[in-house]
Amino acid sequence: MKELEPLQNLYPQDLELKKNWYSPVADAYNKVRPRYPQEIINNTVEVAKLTPEGRILELGCGPGNATVSYAKLGFSMICLEPSQEACKLARENCAAYPNVEIQQTTFEEWKLAPGKFNAVLAATSFHWISPETAYAKVADALQNDGYLILLWNMTPQPDYDVYQNLHDVYQIYAPSSARYEDIITQEKIVTSFGQKVLDSGLFKDLVSDRVVCEVTYSVDHYLLLLGTLSPYLKLEAPMRNALFTGLRSKIEQHYEGSLKIKYISAFQVAKKV
Repeated sequence: MKELEPLQNLYPQDLELKKNWYSPVADAYNKVRPRYPQEIINNTVEVAKLTPEGRILELGCGPGNATVSYAKLGFSMICLEPSQEACKLARENCAAYPNVEIQQTTFEEWKLAPGKFNAVLAATSFHWISPETAYAKVADALQNDGYLILLWNMTPQPDYDVYQNLHDVYQIYAPSSARYEDIITQEKIVTSFGQKVLDSGLFKDLVSDRVVCEVTYSVDHYLLLLGTLSPYLKLEAPMRNALFTGLRSKIEQHYEGSLKIKYISAFQVAKKV
């Protein structure tokens, strides 16, 4: 799929670089990244047949954006996160839930606990894990009737006419970041993620669904949000600052200092073979 090709170069491949990729923006990530709709969370619990005694292993929990939603339902969780800054925030956000343990490590380096978990959860993080490690190690961590749960919040985007208006700023300061994903493209990307799960041969009976979410951001929060996305993290600071200054001016001038954005929030649940 041609629309998937630009994704291949967005993320670092070196494990040490991956560990701290979001560390400089951990606070912003915690503050402005969209959470997952409760209906998405509830659907995964139902499809994965999780009971209140269920044990979940979460991969790349970040500051706990999905973790808290499952913790509130009473599940015991071990959550892996390599970034020290994100771990600190996750522990603060989950302080009210004694059954949640945050471990600072990558999934690749985590010492496998075979057959211990009812579900393995990855919330917009599974694409960070090497596929050579991911599927087999997840399957080994699961009980025989366990499930892999993938959540995806796709890239928040303004309406296309707004994007076109902002495009001039990108062309001046950071043309490489001027990428637009419409809802159809986002659906195709999510579908491709699910197909990879099935292609591993270790999971079956894939169930998926999605909702289109809409959120309004102030210009300050919108620029904070952009700063947590990989295409912008890859930019040199002077280029990123110039781009954001230009975007701020356009948004304040044409959109009264705020933007309405849309994105797909999706889940995929597959049973261990």
